[in-house]
Amino acid sequence: MAKVIIGKGKQKMLEKGHPWVYKNEVKEISGDYEPGDIVEVEDYRGKFIGKGYINPKSQILVRVMTRHRDEEIDEKFFRKRITDAWEYRKVVTDTNACRVVYGEADFLPALIVDKFGDYLVIQTLALGMEKYKDIIVKVLNEVIKPKGIYERNDVPVRELEGLEMKKGFLSNSFDTMVKIVENGINLYVDVENGQKTGYYLDQKENRAAIKNIVKDKKVLDCFCHTGSFSIHAGCYGARDVLGIDISEHAIEFARKNAALNNVQDICKFETANAFDKLREFYDSGEKFDVVILDPPAFTKTRAAVKSACRGYKEINLRAMKIIKSGGFLVTASCSQHVPPDLFMKIIADAGHDAKKTLRQVEYRTQAKDHPILLSSAETYYLKFLILQVI
Repeated sequence: MAKVIIGKGKQKMLEKGHPWVYKNEVKEISGDYEPGDIVEVEDYRGKFIGKGYINPKSQILVRVMTRHRDEEIDEKFFRKRITDAWEYRKVVTDTNACRVVYGEADFLPALIVDKFGDYLVIQTLALGMEKYKDIIVKVLNEVIKPKGIYERNDVPVRELEGLEMKKGFLSNSFDTMVKIVENGINLYVDVENGQKTGYYLDQKENRAAIKNIVKDKKVLDCFCHTGSFSIHAGCYGARDVLGIDISEHAIEFARKNAALNNVQDICKFETANAFDKLREFYDSGEKFDVVILDPPAFTKTRAAVKSACRGYKEINLRAMKIIKSGGFLVTASCSQHVPPDLFMKIIADAGHDAKKTLRQVEYRTQAKDHPILLSSAETYYLKFLILQVI
C-alpha cells in the first residue's frame, strides 16, 4: 500500500480529526498507486494517521476513511458505517425524509444519501467513493430496504475528480415525483430534476420554527424553490403567502405542493428575480409581516466571499425595508465560506443601513440529520436566523 507522507507542521488538522489531505501538505508519496486506491497517511516522523482514497487530479489529494491501520475498506466497512448512520437518524429525526449519509460527518467522505419516502437518492462525489458505488448500493438495499435508488451525480464537482456527470436509476425504475411527509406536511419531491438531490432537507427543523410567527400574517417567501417554507406558513395559519423563485420548474412544483395541502388559495407563487421583486415592493410601498430569505449559496469559493457578502447584505436590507414594524425577518445562508460571525455582521450592518432595530428571536443551524463534525468546519455551513424588525 502506498504511503502519503505529510510535511512537518502540516499534520495538525489531520491529527485533530480533519479528514482531508491537501496536495500542498504532502512531503512525498512512497509506493505505487492508481487514482482512487486506498493509501496510508503518515506524518513526517512516520507516525500513522489514517487510511483513505487518493486522487492526484483533486486538490484534496486524500480523503481519510479510517484512523485504524487494521480496518479494511471493504463491504463490511461500508455496512458498519451506513448502519451506524441510519441508526443515528432513527434516534434524532423523522426518517420519512432525511439525509441518511452526510459525507465526512458520517465518516464516508464525498458520499451523500438522501431518503425521500420509500426511495433513496445517492451522490458519489469523488473518485474513491465512486469505485465503491456497487457495494454502497448493495448495502443500502440490505440495511434500509428502499423501493428504489436513484443516482444524482450530475454535479460539476465530479468533473474536478475526473468523473463524468450522470444521473439515472440504480434499481428498477419508479415514478421520480416522490411524496414525502415533513413536519406533518405532504410535499412532492422531484428526485430526477430537482435541485441537488431533489429537495433541501437541511432546513426541515427550521421550517417548523416559523410556526408561531406566521399565524394570521402576510408572508413573503423569497427564493422559495418548491415552496417548502411557503407551504409550512400556509399550513401554520398564515393569512396570505407569496412565494418567489426564478425557476419555473420550482414554481410549478410549489403550486402542486400548495394544492396537495389544500392551501392553494392562501399560497400563491410567481416566477421572478427575488432581488428585483424586493426593490419593486419597496418602490410600491407594499409591506409584509414576515419575509423569508433562503437563497442558494452566493459563493462556493473563498475568492468570491466579498461579492457574496454584498449580495446577502442587499437582500436583507431590502427585506427589512418592506417589513412592518414589529414584523419578522427569517434569513439564512448556506454558503460554507461565510462563517456565522460574518453572517451576523452582514445582518447587523444591513439593519443599521436600513435604520431598523433588530431583535434576535432565534439562531439555528442545519437539521440533526446533517450533523456537524467539530474537527471539520466544512460540515457546518447553514446559518438560520429569526429576527424581529422594529
